[in-house]
Amino acid sequence: MSDQQLIDAAYDDRTLLTDAVEAIERTIALLDTGQVRVAEKRDGEWVVNEWIKKAVSLYFSITEMEETSAGPFVYHDKLLTKTDLASQQVRVVPPGTIRYGAFLEPGAVVMPGYVNIGAYVGAGTMVDTWATVGSCAQIGRGVHLSGGVGIGGVLEPAGARPVIVEDGAFIGSRCIITEGAIIGERAVLGANVSITASVPIYDVTGDEKVEYRGYVPPNSIVVPGTRPKEFPGGTVQLACAYIIGHRSEATDEKTSLNDDLRDFGVSV
Repeated sequence: MSDQQLIDAAYDDRTLLTDAVEAIERTIALLDTGQVRVAEKRDGEWVVNEWIKKAVSLYFSITEMEETSAGPFVYHDKLLTKTDLASQQVRVVPPGTIRYGAFLEPGAVVMPGYVNIGAYVGAGTMVDTWATVGSCAQIGRGVHLSGGVGIGGVLEPAGARPVIVEDGAFIGSRCIITEGAIIGERAVLGANVSITASVPIYDVTGDEKVEYRGYVPPNSIVVPGTRPKEFPGGTVQLACAYIIGHRSEATDEKTSLNDDLRDFGVSV
């Protein structure tokens, strides 16, 4: 049987877990070196590799708690921290942590933040101070995750799409992105924006308001907002997000973001 078949079988019937141990270990090793991914873009659409997510879930069942050290820091966990960072050209600032089974392309930087197993982080991306990249999240190249950003993780159900932040996006301080939301290329989220599968995102840049859920189109400039909702006891303001503009394609990449944020008064 193939590794995929062994993992699928063990996921459905845990009595078969012993037969799948080596297949699980091989798959996590491939994740750690970026040879496989939990999700990838095919023909313009993001596709989840369910059996790889299953391997991540099963990995916790075949590992034991162990105390390890990294410099002055001591950990007690089922997973080791990632090693050989210098050869991979990945910068990690203490006490930043990358868990084994995550992959970062050369040039990625992790300040005192956290990257969980199954995650993929592209070249030139900054995971800033206290930002977290949850399990299986897919972060593109040249992305900035500002301080305190929370990228949600997901292991189950196996077919659930992880959070995806595409190339060139800028995620402002204290933003929260969960429930398999997709942030399109070069989108900008202002500080404190919350994007989930259910929170509405309203594009108010045209003559008529357009609503999205769980998806921010490429080049969008997004700010937090509220919308009224009636309840028996009265009207309350629930969270939403507003697309108030779009990044310019005509100007230089480095000046475009600063100019656009200044023009729209977006806090990051």
